[in-house]
Amino acid sequence: MVVLPICLAVSACSDQTTPDAPPEPVVFVTAQPRQISRSVSLTGEIVARNSSTYSFETSGRVTDVYVDVADEVEPGTVLARIDPTQQQASVDAARAAVGSAQAQLDKATSAFNRQQSLLANGFTTRTEFDTAEKTLSAAQSSLDTAKADLTNAEKDLSDTVLRADAQGVITSRDVDVGQVVSAAQAAFGFARSGAEDAVFQIQEQLLIGNQKPKSIEVSLVSDPSVTATGYIREVSPLIDSSTGTVQVKIGIDNPPPKMKLGSAVVGREVTGSTKEAIGIPWNALMVKGGKPAVWVVDEAGKAVLTPIEVSAYQTGEILVAGGIEAGDRVITDGSQLVLPDKALQLVPATPGSGNGERR
Repeated sequence: MVVLPICLAVSACSDQTTPDAPPEPVVFVTAQPRQISRSVSLTGEIVARNSSTYSFETSGRVTDVYVDVADEVEPGTVLARIDPTQQQASVDAARAAVGSAQAQLDKATSAFNRQQSLLANGFTTRTEFDTAEKTLSAAQSSLDTAKADLTNAEKDLSDTVLRADAQGVITSRDVDVGQVVSAAQAAFGFARSGAEDAVFQIQEQLLIGNQKPKSIEVSLVSDPSVTATGYIREVSPLIDSSTGTVQVKIGIDNPPPKMKLGSAVVGREVTGSTKEAIGIPWNALMVKGGKPAVWVVDEAGKAVLTPIEVSAYQTGEILVAGGIEAGDRVITDGSQLVLPDKALQLVPATPGSGNGERR
């Protein structure tokens, strides 16, 4: 009599079905294409396009330094001097040697002229004449050698004075008074006036694509009214591993006077052309097979993970160039909880909300 009630109770429990899970509430946006104009602003620095290093061509002890970093110089400006005592002594000795050689040449010339006159009148021998001619030739060679030595000595003396050869700015100084320098040792860094470059560190993704802007507008951070127009002159083939950026140089052929070396500048690139793209909130982005994708709600109300082609990443949104069409419903909030064939409670995104917030 006890078994029957238990059996009836078990039978009643087996007839009950497990209730379905409630639909997952998710927020969606309706894809709408719009015209996109790419605009990028970056901060960089003005550097010299042509730079060099000044150094003494002879060794010695530095006695005077006339310029420092950031000083502007003109062609011929004296930058520094080294002790010229040794070189001056060499010049004095060379001049004395030239004077002696000139005296020997004058004496040999007089003797040769006399022998030439005597030979014409038959009052000397051919041997005496030949000897006078050889002496004259040797004296002329000695004078030429002495003059060459004087030229070299004067060159060494002039090399004790270091001068600028062009207009520009001193960018570094590596010598001090009293320092002993060797020939070709770097003394000053120099940036030549004229054409300049604006150097920017640019994120790699900004360089993706085949289109390059024809011109870049560069303006001073301290005074935006000072502007110049440049062009992309050089793109580094290497990526900075620490920052993930690429160095890009914008050439400025005729910079305004206020745009000096080291100035902080802003570069702006605005393409004249526009393209059509669909903007969706960043939290809609998922991954399928290692590629970007989004959940798209089909006509049956089911979510389908659809691969997309990303045109650009912007603050708060992603620009999609392909994979979804106008009118598609793309899931934003709750996309990480969506599973295929799972029942969804679709909530339209609040108009004007950048991240697809619920109503």
